Amino acid sequence: MRIATWNINSVRFRLDIVERFLRDHAPDVLCLQETKVVDDAFPHAMFEAMGYHHRILNGQRMHHGVATVSRIPLTEDRRFDWQDNGEARHIGARLANGVLIENVYIPAGGDVPDRTLNPKFGQKLDFLGRMLRWSESLRDGTVIVGDFNVAPLECDVWSHKALIDVVSHTPVEVAALAALQASHDWVDLGRHFIAPPERLFTWWSYRATDWRLSDRGRRLDHIWASPEVAAAATGFEVIEDARDWGKPSDHVPQIATFAL
Repeated sequence: MRIATWNINSVRFRLDIVERFLRDHAPDVLCLQETKVVDDAFPHAMFEAMGYHHRILNGQRMHHGVATVSRIPLTEDRRFDWQDNGEARHIGARLANGVLIENVYIPAGGDVPDRTLNPKFGQKLDFLGRMLRWSESLRDGTVIVGDFNVAPLECDVWSHKALIDVVSHTPVEVAALAALQASHDWVDLGRHFIAPPERLFTWWSYRATDWRLSDRGRRLDHIWASPEVAAAATGFEVIEDARDWGKPSDHVPQIATFAL
C-alpha cells in the first residue's frame, strides 16, 4: 500500500500535475492540502477517471481545504476543528484494514515568531497543542500526513543559522512538534528512511529564480505512523521533480510504502 501527501496549493489550478502524479506514481491513497475549493466544486471527474473512486473532502473557498482520494474504500469521515474557527484543515478516514489516515494542514503562522505581536503565530502553537491532546488519546494504528509547516531538524532546512528565528524553524515550534511526536510515539518515516543529516526538503519558495540552483529548501511536509503501522513501512520517497512540473506547487509530494 502506497500513501502519498502533497500540499497542492489549489487543486483545480494544478489539476494537470496532480493527474501526472497519479499516472506516473499511482499511490493507493493521496492526501492533498490547501485544495482551496468547496466540496461541491471539487474536480471529481479527473479522479474518477483515474480510478480514485473514494474521496473524502473538507473544503473551503479560496483558502485551506484538505482532501483524501483513494483507489481503495474509505470509511469514517472524521474531521476536527482544532481552532474552533471553521477553517478546513483536517480530514480523517479509515481503511478496510482498520488503519486510520489523518490528513492535516497546520497553520503557517505568519511572519513574526511572537504570539503577542503576531496572533497567527499563537494560533499555530495553539493548534499544535490541541493536536497533542488529540494525539495522546489515539488508540488505533494511524498514519498522519500533511503540511505541518515545521522543519524540525537542523538538517531539515538549507541553513539552520539563517532560519533559526524564521517561522517554521524556531525553537518554540520545533519543541511543539517534538511534543506532538512524543505524544503517540509517532515514527517520522521521512527520517526513518532518510537518516539525518542527509538532505531532505519538501518545499522551496516561489521567490527563488532557480530553486534547484539555490536549493533553499525546508522539510515542512511529513508522514508519521504509529509504531505498529511504522513496523510495516517498507519505503519512502520524495518526488522533487514535481517542483518543475507545469505551474508547480511550492511543495512536492511524498510517498510512503507499507506492507499492509
